[in-house]
This record gives sequence, structure tokens and C-alpha cells, in this order.
Amino acid sequence: MEWQPDEQGLQQVLHLLKDSQSPNTATQRAVQEKLEQLNQFPDFNNYLIFVLTRLKTEDEPTRSLSGLILKNNVKVHYQNFPPAVAHFIKQECLNNIGDPSPLIRATIGILITTISTKGELQTWPELLPQLCNMLDSEDYNTCEGSFGALQKICEDSSELLDSDALNRPLNIMIPKFLQFFKHCSPKIRSHAVACVNQFIIGRAQALMDNIDTFIESLFALAADEDSEVRKNVCRALVMLLEVRVDRLIPHMRSIVEYMLQRTQDPDENVALEACEFWLTLAEQPICKDVLSGHLAQLVPVLANGMKYSEIDIILLKGDVEEDEAVPDNEQDIKPRFHKSRTVTLRHEGDEGEEGEESEEDDDDDDDSLSDWNLRKCSAAALDVLANVFRDELLPHLLPVLKELLFHLDWVVKESGILVLGAIAEGCMQDMAPYLPELIPHLIQCLCDKKALVRSIACWTLSRYAHWVVSQPPDSYLKPLMTELLKRILDSNKRVQEAACSAFATLEEEACTELVPYLSFILDTLVFAFSKYQHKNLLILYDAIGTLADSVGHHLNQPEYIQKLMPPLIQKWNELKDEDKDLFPLLECLSSVATALQSGFLPYCEPVYQRCVTLVQKNLAQAMMYNQHPDQYEAPDKDFMIVALDLLSGLAEGLGGHVERLVTRSNIMTLLFQCMQDTMPEVRQSSFALLGDLTKACFLHVKPCIAELMPVLGLNLNPEFISVCNNATWAIGEIAMQMGMEMQPFVALVLNNLVEIINRPNTPKTLLENTAITIGRLGCVCPQEVAPMLPQFIRPWCTSLRNIRDNEEKDSAFRGICVMIGVNPGGVVQDFIFFCDAVASWVNPNDDLRDMFYKILHGFKDQVGEDNWQQFSEQFPPLLKERLSACYGV
Repeated sequence: MEWQPDEQGLQQVLHLLKDSQSPNTATQRAVQEKLEQLNQFPDFNNYLIFVLTRLKTEDEPTRSLSGLILKNNVKVHYQNFPPAVAHFIKQECLNNIGDPSPLIRATIGILITTISTKGELQTWPELLPQLCNMLDSEDYNTCEGSFGALQKICEDSSELLDSDALNRPLNIMIPKFLQFFKHCSPKIRSHAVACVNQFIIGRAQALMDNIDTFIESLFALAADEDSEVRKNVCRALVMLLEVRVDRLIPHMRSIVEYMLQRTQDPDENVALEACEFWLTLAEQPICKDVLSGHLAQLVPVLANGMKYSEIDIILLKGDVEEDEAVPDNEQDIKPRFHKSRTVTLRHEGDEGEEGEESEEDDDDDDDSLSDWNLRKCSAAALDVLANVFRDELLPHLLPVLKELLFHLDWVVKESGILVLGAIAEGCMQDMAPYLPELIPHLIQCLCDKKALVRSIACWTLSRYAHWVVSQPPDSYLKPLMTELLKRILDSNKRVQEAACSAFATLEEEACTELVPYLSFILDTLVFAFSKYQHKNLLILYDAIGTLADSVGHHLNQPEYIQKLMPPLIQKWNELKDEDKDLFPLLECLSSVATALQSGFLPYCEPVYQRCVTLVQKNLAQAMMYNQHPDQYEAPDKDFMIVALDLLSGLAEGLGGHVERLVTRSNIMTLLFQCMQDTMPEVRQSSFALLGDLTKACFLHVKPCIAELMPVLGLNLNPEFISVCNNATWAIGEIAMQMGMEMQPFVALVLNNLVEIINRPNTPKTLLENTAITIGRLGCVCPQEVAPMLPQFIRPWCTSLRNIRDNEEKDSAFRGICVMIGVNPGGVVQDFIFFCDAVASWVNPNDDLRDMFYKILHGFKDQVGEDNWQQFSEQFPPLLKERLSACYGV
């Protein structure tokens, strides 16, 4: 007997479906409660499928909604459906996939794939064969509905379909799909291509066996009149470029010409898919060969794609000039993530501090269009191609730039400025001759009457900041800075944001060149505090923090402190402990404290106390959550990480002055807990703070060393690079303070450190810190470390040769010299590496120079003049020169 609904029950379900379309929240809540109740009845789901597939008298939205509620039930409770109910639902789906309504067909398709992802592909063996057979139906609706369902299954279960678990159905499905590339209906052709596309990236064997047929079939669809089909063809070619470039190479010329046309497709979705082709091609080794003949056509096409569309301008409120008084919509503010502190060393040839390469967007970040679009994709493609072709790109670019940059239509001019910014990285050297003319033009664009032109000019100028700073300051730096500071106070919020970000980049490049203008800069940044809405305030903190990082102790002047600190402390007092705006403010204060050093003393007490409280609250909340996860929420550990990092900044800036704050707090107890946290970023920041406290006030760290050292030893695990890096650095700092008393702890860490320094592919920063720490341990406990010299001396020497002269390098090299004294045989095999490392010193302290001198001469005397001559013949000329000039060997 087939299941039949009870009339009263059916009316009840229909009533519920009607209610659930009401906008009223109270009604919605009642509906949710009612659904919970009805889900207790096993055949409630039969009613839902009945409404979807059989109740043709009802309106389509209601029937579809019934199917979507059923889909949610399948997601959550399918394993509890009685077999008869599950069978009825599956039968109804397959019998009605050809419903005349596209909406109902699509809903049934969604329902089928949801059931199949619940492990049902294995236990519903008739599903795929039936759907594939229905593709041959004379009835369009049946064919389209089945294809729609198959496309969803291919999207959701592509890996399973290509496995032995199902007896490899793709061997039948893929050839079948390929036949439909020629179908008369565009919707069906589009489904067919979309289905096959799901298997390209996974290199499904059944597709690889039919790859040539697939590529030929795609070419046959190249000029299809349907934009959805063209989009899927472009998508397929982009993926094939990543996976089977070998099969495309014979046809590459025509593919490139085809993609050039499609990148200009009137349908922007097609153009966007096609534009991805250039981005993907740029990553392929064949890029240069394939494209060099087409740059003349490609460059103008990409530049053209970088113009704002009319719809963009409406969405971006491009005609709204002044909006500074309009409060921000809180939903528009992206969540902030704090990047934990990592300890790095300075290298030879670095200008100023080790600036982390900032991964800036390739575009000026149109927030309300944060979706990927043709403009962004074209800009990104031009950026990567500029990096591939460099100077070869310019002959094709310059005429385009000339036409765009000086165009009267602001939309065209704006796109020209974006083009100029996109090529900055790849073509910088070859653009240099044109910059003396272009930079003043861009500075002028900062005053354009269109806000979107002003904001893009900020971004592009920031991309050329390195060049600006390399010229005499009065030529470009001063005029640029003057105008950018005005833009920071622009009446348009997007311009304020772009100017603040650009100014931060300029600060990183200019560093102490900004010192003469500090008063003027601070006046502007402080005035912006009173002017900015929420979102830009967060960027302003960054600009102030970067300024402090860039000018360092030059900020420590009473008049500057008087300008800067009151507004920062006022914000600090306004914010609650739970407010995420604390992140950027704490980061900013950390930079300011490090720069001001003793100048921060009057402000340090409340800042220090609050950080300790944040850590304490967070740890307490974590403990409650671990004990009763059902009653308490998990804490947001970012608060703890940021607080630990600000404490590090205080310890680094205040040095010995931090001692009186540490005395009156339980920071060491808290730190010991943080060092054992499950979250790597918490441990990473804890070890940075431990190292900074060791330098600033070891007297408080020393009593805890016996407990701390085993935890440090456990964290020398290079799988967590940054945690391992900071733990290694802290061990080195502790060793320098402990001296001979470090001896009982050396065995806890030494083997791990030696293993790390010998690991292939270890990041440079970690290698350097490991080498420094091994050297420092050897400096204070040579008897314990020297026997291992032969196991680390070679990588030790190569990893420290590029580090600048500094106290860390000094203590590490002293350690090596002392260890060579204890175990001279340990370096014999690798002595040339030691010579090279010694020669990397520009001017070592006199007593260190003496140590080098003694070792070099001792070795020379030991082997004798002739052998030394033979040995030194292997030296590169520069090394030979330096050693003879500095050490007379």
C-alpha cells in the first residue's frame, strides 16, 4: 500500500508553510518551535515530499519551501528516518525530477544531492543509472532536471565518483556527458560542460582517458551563443591550463586568441572567467613563449577591463564626494586578526628594520565590491605579467598609459592610475626614467575633484614609495607627504582610508627621513582622531604604530609625546575589555611604547595592569569553558595574544624600568600557563614575552627557570615555525643571563637545536635564531656543547654569514671561538666555512677580533705554510682578500 497523507495533517503542514513566509519575527519563532514538534513524527517528512512533488494545486514557492525544509531535515536527522520514509522520499524524487517547473526541478535536485552526500551514493545504487538514463528522455524537462541533479552530485561528491567505492561510474558518465555538448538546448549544453568540469582539477582517470575528445568538444562550443556555456568553456580551459597544459600546447595560439576575445565578452561573468586564464598562465613556465607575440593585443584588453563599470560606480557611491560625517555600517568592518610577534634578526643590505613583505591587495580594495570582479582580476593579471615580462611589457604599455593617464573622462583616467600601480613591482626599474614626470602628475591627481581618482592615486603612489624615498627629499618626498597628509583629512571616507594605508607604506620606506616633519605629521594624525568614523580609526592606529616603528627613539621628545599620547590614552580608557577595537589600539601602543622607551613611563602603569588583567580573564574563562563547555563560551584568545605582545613592547621599550611593574603582579605565573596553551599563537607570544622579560628584569625570571626550561624544550618543534623560533630565541637570552648556571639545562634543548639547524628547507629566520642560541649556549657552557661541533658547524656558519654585526651575533661567535678552543678537531673538516663566517664581520669588537686572529693563525701554524697555501687556494678571491687584510693570513 502506498503512503497517503491524512487530510487534516496536510492542512496543518500547509498552514505552517504559509506562516513561515511571514516577515514577522515572532511568527518565525513560532514556526521554528512547531517544526521541532513535528519532527518527532516519523512521517512528517512524507508530508513535506508530498507537498513538493504531488500538490500541483499549491503555488511554487510554497512547494519549493517544503522541499527545502525537508532538505534541512535530511541534513540533520537522515540517519533516524525509518526505511519506509527514506524509500518513499527517494522514489518521489526520481519520479518527479522532470516537473514542468524549473524551481521545483532545482529543489528536487538539491534534495537528491543532499541525500546522496549522507553516504547514500553507496546505498542508492539505482540513482546514478536512472539519472543517466533519463538524460536520453525525449521530454526536455526530464532531461534538464536529471542533468541539474547530476551537476549538483558532481559538485558535491566528485572524489567519491572517481573511486573504487562505487565501481567507477565515471567510466560511463563522462563519455555520456560529452555527447551532450552538442545538444540543441543551451541549458543542457551548459550542464554537460559544468559536470565534466568538476573532474578536471582532481585529474579523474575517466576524464584523462577522454581528454582529447573533451578538448575538441570544448573548441566546438567556443562561439556558443549562450553566455553560461561560454563561461563554462572558459572555466574548463583555465583548469586544463593548470592540470593538462601538455594537451593544450599544440592549440595554444588559437586558445590565446579565443581568450583575448572572451576577456572582452559583453557578459562580465564570461569576461571574468576568461581573465583568470592570464593569471593562471603567468604561473606556467611556458608563459613567456606563449604570450610574447600577443602582448600588443593583451595589454590594452587588460587595461580596458580595469575601468569601473557603471554599476560599480553606483555601488561605490562614486558621485558622493563628502561622507565623512556618515557613521559606518558595522557589518562593513572586516574582522581584524592580530599577527603574533616573531623575533627576527637584521641582515646585511636591509634598509632599516626587517620589514615583513606586506601582502597588499593587487587592487585598491573596493570594499563594497570585495567580491572578485573583472577590474580586480585584470589588475592582478597585469601585475603578475609585469613580473614575468618586466621590460618587454613597457613598449606595449607606454602608449596605453599615455592615453589613459591624461584622459579627460575621470573613469578612464582612474583606470590608467590603477594600471600604473599594478605594474609597479614588475616594471619598477624600467619605469624609473618616466617617474620624474609621472610622480608629480600623480601627486596632482591627489587633489582631483573625484574621490575615486584621489583614492586610487594614493594607492598607486604607495606602490612607488621606494623610488620616491631614493630621490632627494625635496624633489618628491616632501610634496608627496604634504599632499598625502591633506588626503588623510579628506572629506571622503574611502580617500581617508586609502591615504592612511598609503602613508603607512611611505613611513616603512622613509623611516628616519620623516624625522624633520614629525611635528607636522603628528598634528595631522591626531586631528584625524577627532574626524574619523569607526572603520578608518582602526587604520589610523596602524599608521601611528608604523610611524613609531619607522622613526623609533626620535619620537621620544616631550612635544611629540604631548601631542600623541592624550588621544591614544583617551581611546584606551573608552574601550571595554571585550571590545575588539582593542586589538589595533594595543598593537599601536606596543609600537609607541617600544619607540618612546623611557618617554612612555608616565603612561605605563595603567597599560601594564590592563594587559595583565586581559590575560588573567582570558585564562580564567578558558578554564571554566574546559570544565563546563555547555555552560560557558570559549574565550577569544586573540585578546590574550595582543596583551602578551603589548607587554613585550613595554618590556622592550622600558627595559629595567619594567621591573617595578613586574614586582607588583603575578605575570610570571600567568606566563607559565600561557606557555602551555593549546593554541600555537598564544605560546608564540608567550615565548617572545619571556625573552623580553629575561632581557629587562631577569631577577624575576630566574626563580622559575627550572619550571620554564622543560616547557621551552618541548616547544622546539619546527612544525610550528614561529613558536619554535621564539622559544629558541628565549633560550638564547636565558643562557646569556644564567652563565655557567645554565649547565643542568643544556641537555634539555641541545639535541633538538642541532636537529633543527640540519633540517632541509628550514626557514631562514629559524635557522638564524637556532644558530645564535647554539652559539650562546656554547659561550656559557662550552664543555657541554663543544663535543657536538662537527654536527652543526657547517650549517651554523652558513646561516650567520648574512647577519649584520650586532650583540646577538657577537655573543654567538664568542661561543663558537670558545668551543673551538675546547674541541679544535671539531671544525677541521669544515674550516673553510668558519673562515667565510669570520670574514662576514664588518668590524668586530677588538677582543672578538683577537679570538678570530688566534684561531686562524693557530690553524695555519698547525698545518704548516705549504698546506695552508694549498688550503687557501680554494678560497674565493674576495674571501682571500678580506682574511689577508683583516687577519694577515
